Amino acid sequence: MRPETTVPTVQLPAGESVPAMGLGTWYLGEDAGRRASEVAALRQGLDSGLTLVDTAEMYGSGAAEVLVGEALGTRRDEVFLVSKVLPSNSGYEDTLEACRRSLSRLGTDRLDLYLLHWRGRVPLAETVRAFQELVRRGMIRYWGVSNFDLHDMVELEDVPGGEGVQVDQVLYNLTRRGIEYDLLDTMRVQGVPVMAYSPIEQGRLLDHPALAAVAERLDATPAQVALAWVMTREGVLAIPRAGTPEHVRENRAALDLRLGEQDLQALDEAFPPPRRHQPLEVL
Repeated sequence: MRPETTVPTVQLPAGESVPAMGLGTWYLGEDAGRRASEVAALRQGLDSGLTLVDTAEMYGSGAAEVLVGEALGTRRDEVFLVSKVLPSNSGYEDTLEACRRSLSRLGTDRLDLYLLHWRGRVPLAETVRAFQELVRRGMIRYWGVSNFDLHDMVELEDVPGGEGVQVDQVLYNLTRRGIEYDLLDTMRVQGVPVMAYSPIEQGRLLDHPALAAVAERLDATPAQVALAWVMTREGVLAIPRAGTPEHVRENRAALDLRLGEQDLQALDEAFPPPRRHQPLEVL
């Protein structure tokens, strides 16, 4: 099955283009009763052109990676596969071993992108050195970071090899706009994309009346409007989670939604952009 419209892309610093919407897997793989539906959802995403799949060793203590491996099956080469290492495993040797475990659970021989899930006590230089070794061994193609604020990215610039960072995955949605004050523009100038996790705030913002009003005007769902808004931002890609094929189809349709000036103004009034620096928010 081929998607009806082309999925837009975002370019990594390395020059490779990746889908502007992918498939998140946080909380997937943790309930045997939902497993068949979740596998079907991931496969529906691939059929729809959403070929970036994001997971992590933390999710279900590896259960999400196992689920992803099952869903991909023989389709591994169609996918830009992302996983993350916990900060507690981000020492040099620990990172190498954590990556081996993730690859085993995923049933693959390489990751396309490997992220440090958040800052910990291990010096960044040690983790970056491990990432470089994983690239050298062919176990990962690229590396990046997650939950890094502006000061973290500035520190990373001074780490040997830090210029190799390909993405910063952060919490970003209509109710979490703090990165717009400084981080988002800085990343855009550097050419490093932002990967937005929880782009619909895990569903909590969908009852907002302003969002519902825009959705009604556009004959869309509130979730589609929220996703479309995230993807109006240059250099931003979104990784919404979906546990059913129907939910994937709803998310995919957001790519065809066009928000006009009236819509964007209404959303700015309901969800104001930041006026000063804010600490990076996380979930």
